[in-house]
Amino acid sequence: MKKVILLLFVFSSFMMTSQEGQSFLLNVSELTIKPGHDEQFNEGVKRYKSCYQENNGEETWNIWKRIQGAGNVYVLTSTMENWAEMDDESEEQADRQCRDIVREFIWPHIESSNYSIARSMPEISASPGENMQLVWVTFFDVENTSDFREVVDAVSSAFKDAEGEPRGYWYAYMGGAADAPNYMVSVPFENFAELDVERDGPWDVLTKKHGEARAGEMRNKLRNSVDDIWSYLYQLKEDLSMSE
Repeated sequence: MKKVILLLFVFSSFMMTSQEGQSFLLNVSELTIKPGHDEQFNEGVKRYKSCYQENNGEETWNIWKRIQGAGNVYVLTSTMENWAEMDDESEEQADRQCRDIVREFIWPHIESSNYSIARSMPEISASPGENMQLVWVTFFDVENTSDFREVVDAVSSAFKDAEGEPRGYWYAYMGGAADAPNYMVSVPFENFAELDVERDGPWDVLTKKHGEARAGEMRNKLRNSVDDIWSYLYQLKEDLSMSE
């Protein structure tokens, strides 16, 4: 069943959480919309969502709009408990009733798509939360995994000591293209105003816990362990998303 809805949205050419302490797979579909087609794409997704609800569809998904960067990009996310869900070939009535809407009113407005799967890392992540209207997502192209994980573990531990738990949600990518990231961390915000609140960064928190020398050592180790780091801000589109 899960596979059907993924096929509808993904193969047209992030941030959800599971129960606390349980790792899950995150499906991430990055959709670049054709210039001038934003309104048509939104209306198409709304039409599909309405049809899906009317036919008692049971799957859920979130759709996020990327704020910065080139092009008009949306990201569709959904979760799976395990890889075995991909073997499920069953089809909901809602899928059968609504699939033509995807073909006629969504696909024609998509310029390109990129599908990824990432596994959550609950041992270094914040507890599942709500009211995540915005997420600041940082991606890492990692060269030295062991050094990178040493730094990430140290930072997550420092945030847990200082604030009660880590600040973001960590994911490890499961394969992908040559230019795909290896890891990402998603930090939630309730609104844009919260971005103006000044908070200690990771190196500040590390310095307070371990001192300047250790924090500097960790900073250098991170720089030497990655080939590239980039980030984007995403806004949740509740009218396009299907929550429980």
